[in-house]
Amino acid sequence: MSEGLLERLDKGPVICAEGYLFELERRGYLQAGAFVPEVVLDHPEVVAQLHRDFVHAGSDVVEAFTYYAHREKMRIVGKEHLLEELNRRALAIAKEVASESDALFAGDICNTNVYTDEAESQKTVRAMFEEQVGWAADAGVDFIIAETFSHVDEALLALDVIKQAGFPAVVTMIAHQADTTRDGLGFGEACKRLEDAGADVVGLNCGRGPETLLPLLRDVREAVSGHVAALPVPYRTHEHQPSFQSLREANGNELPGGMPFPTALDPFTCNRYEIAQFAKDAHELGVRYIGLCCGAAPHHVRSLAEALGRTPPGSRYSPDMSKHAYFGTDKSLKAENREFAEEL
Repeated sequence: MSEGLLERLDKGPVICAEGYLFELERRGYLQAGAFVPEVVLDHPEVVAQLHRDFVHAGSDVVEAFTYYAHREKMRIVGKEHLLEELNRRALAIAKEVASESDALFAGDICNTNVYTDEAESQKTVRAMFEEQVGWAADAGVDFIIAETFSHVDEALLALDVIKQAGFPAVVTMIAHQADTTRDGLGFGEACKRLEDAGADVVGLNCGRGPETLLPLLRDVREAVSGHVAALPVPYRTHEHQPSFQSLREANGNELPGGMPFPTALDPFTCNRYEIAQFAKDAHELGVRYIGLCCGAAPHHVRSLAEALGRTPPGSRYSPDMSKHAYFGTDKSLKAENREFAEEL
């Protein structure tokens, strides 16, 4: 029997590729805005291929593409009647791909966008989580991810549903521009509450890029005793614009909505070497569950994996410039080619 999540974490890093929404939008199979994963039903082969691409690049986890596949999001696009079909199909696709390798099979739930501290809202949100966790349980997932929560109380509600179902839980908060949750808690304190409530892995995902996520990760690592998760967006956020939603360009007024997020973030994208450095920095902090969120592509995941000492199948095609026609160093290259390179 394959080792579970916790057994693997006890031995070393576990890599989890997220970012399906942005990558499938870039490939032309998902609409930015609503960001509902209808592609699961419209083009299941595309979803399966992206799962395979991420595993090929080094992901240890195949995460069912059920992010934003909850009742509220489906209602907004007028397809609430397809909710169960979409979830079950996404889980089946992920399970099939996970079975092709030694990857873990994960279910996924996320923020609902309708959570408040009122009893009626909490009842509605719990019901949404119970639906999705129930379908994940039927599919036989190895563990369940609960992600991108701005409110720790909503995250705690998601965690309770997962633990009631008897699954290991990875629970991650999202940091926006403030260094606190929407409940006003520091992220160290928020993650400590989640750990105390039974979360197996706690941490941060989405929202911030490597530079502005790392300081918060230090707080989380100091506050909790168990495993920590870190899955930034691969964008160059900085002190004055700490989240990818807050990034701006000088000509921002020419962009839709006057801001790069979500469809003009290309100039801010981290290169593979910056992602490799983040992986090393996070691991040095004591983070074991490491990955990337919105904006991630397979080449990012491969660099992250290689930085952690892995050699995934995709490493067969990692860059080797020694034989490049003009910039290569191999002795078999013609001298005139090397001379021409100096002119380029």
